[in-house]
Amino acid sequence: MKNHVLRNIGIMLLLWMAINTAGIAQTADSTLVLDTLIQQVLAQNPELQSSFQGWEASKTRITQQEALPDPTLGLNLMNLPVNSFALDQEPMTGKQISLMQPFPFPGKLDLKGDIARSDSEITLHQYHERRNQLIKKTKLAYYDLYYIDQALATVASNQELLKEFVEIAETRYGVGKGIQQDVLRAQVALSKMIDRELKLRQKREAIQAQINTLIDQPADAQLGKALASEPNPLEYELSSLIQQADSTSPMLAAWKTAVKQSGQQVDLALKERYPDFAVGLAYTQRNELQNGMPGYDFVSAMFNVKIPLFYNKKQNKKIEENRIRQSSVEYRYRNVANSVEQMLQQSLTNLEKHRRLVDLYKTGIIPQAEESLESSMAGYQNDKVDFLSLLDSELTLFEFRLDYHRFVADYHKAKAELEALIGTDL
Repeated sequence: MKNHVLRNIGIMLLLWMAINTAGIAQTADSTLVLDTLIQQVLAQNPELQSSFQGWEASKTRITQQEALPDPTLGLNLMNLPVNSFALDQEPMTGKQISLMQPFPFPGKLDLKGDIARSDSEITLHQYHERRNQLIKKTKLAYYDLYYIDQALATVASNQELLKEFVEIAETRYGVGKGIQQDVLRAQVALSKMIDRELKLRQKREAIQAQINTLIDQPADAQLGKALASEPNPLEYELSSLIQQADSTSPMLAAWKTAVKQSGQQVDLALKERYPDFAVGLAYTQRNELQNGMPGYDFVSAMFNVKIPLFYNKKQNKKIEENRIRQSSVEYRYRNVANSVEQMLQQSLTNLEKHRRLVDLYKTGIIPQAEESLESSMAGYQNDKVDFLSLLDSELTLFEFRLDYHRFVADYHKAKAELEALIGTDL
């Protein structure tokens, strides 16, 4: 009986090793594909759609800023005598219609259009940055889901092993070769494993709700199992990643456009030193007078100029304000660029660390732990190892396997962070 049970444990070990190398057996319907999930997020996420509509709205402000100010239409009664309010008593009385069109100083409207265009470009870059952040958020949740799925598979496999251990302990206790404490230890370990499974399933439901929120689906909509590829040797250098981020990062592009826009605002403030003007035309209609004198109609032309009389207190201070703001934006851009470099360095370090850990666990720690468990099983079969040592070897291997899948997930999450920083896939 004991040999039969131990053979079953050996078979379970081989099965787990097959699962570890080939992944969890799934049908196509039960697999959640990351690329498909990302496409769903980009197509269905309400936050991203709102950001896109914000960019569409910003484009309409360009022509608004480039358009001339609205003309003014005037309807006037001129020189109306107060003793009679008659339109035919005095020769200067008339009914006038006028039209006045303001004209900003040449170049002002073009600059206002350029500022609005830069604002629209910033909004577009912000949309792309929000898109990048949603992709990163999706990847982070996906690889959290991957770890939970792998942990659940590992727990299920471990439960079967512990059930076998309970059976071994009970059998040996029944024939007088074991002690009841071994049976209790095995049962407690199995109970803890069941409790761990329940907690993992609760975490999966939380991650599932998070992903469903990203794709605008009900929180309890079922999702398939996530998969992850093996980490590859790194081929990235910090200097090349910094150059890549400088050319493809939407966040940096938004700040560069903000710097350009601040310069345009300075130019506009300089233009405000020059006066705006207005051109008008009026037509006055007069009635024939009571004394029979004919009333000839009048045509009038008008030209108005704004005088920047308080230049030192107004326009000059506006120029000073915008130059200070320009300097502030430039400093903030440099600070963001430095932060991006620092985060790139940190992400690259994390990526390499997790890749090395995955390789270490896959080629060193887990195979050694498996050999240790096999040795403990053989020693226990020959009464050279106690049950506690066998159980400890099995639980140690279990934790190492969980760590392995956690490091795989962390590797892909670090890569997602890196891709979000540079604004494109590696």
